[in-house]
Amino acid sequence: MSVRSLFVTQLYEAQLAEPALLGELAHSIRSLAADDSAGKAWSREHGYKGYTSYASLNDLPKRDPAFADLAKLLTRHSGAFARDCGFERKPRLDSLWVNLLKGGGHHSGHIHPHSVLSGTFYVEVPTETGSIRFEDPRLPLMMAAPKRRENAPDELRPFVTVEPRPGLLLLWESWLRHEVLAGRGKGERLSVSFNFA
Repeated sequence: MSVRSLFVTQLYEAQLAEPALLGELAHSIRSLAADDSAGKAWSREHGYKGYTSYASLNDLPKRDPAFADLAKLLTRHSGAFARDCGFERKPRLDSLWVNLLKGGGHHSGHIHPHSVLSGTFYVEVPTETGSIRFEDPRLPLMMAAPKRRENAPDELRPFVTVEPRPGLLLLWESWLRHEVLAGRGKGERLSVSFNFA
């Protein structure tokens, strides 16, 4: 008898030890949060607790050398992850935006349509910040599935959370539903999110 896993959902994790880059990115994110009036307006209109450049700036790697350096790292790691996923070709960076999430802020469950890989790179993470939570894509089909044991392995759980930390890079296939849970901390969480097409 044997049991094998089918239709595996992969999550790529890497710790980037780039303290100078983290400092440069933190400075750049805070500068954007202060100066980008269109991004501040969009964040306010959409109830985003903090600031995001998601709908306002689409040229950060051309605008700032710190984001250009990060884009090179992301491209290298996405290539490695694409090979792990068995993709026939290497994806290309399509979009990149910054997030400054204030204490208690959250981001409801969503996917990233029209992309192949998505991810987040954490720059600054205060204590008691909210985790990122991934949802089993089969969840809507589990009509009568029993509750899983507390010690069930990650691949059998309906939700898996990852605690963010500075320098953590996460990559996943863009169809994977995820959300940022509200934290209890009061500091600002700085991150850079991105899509590969």
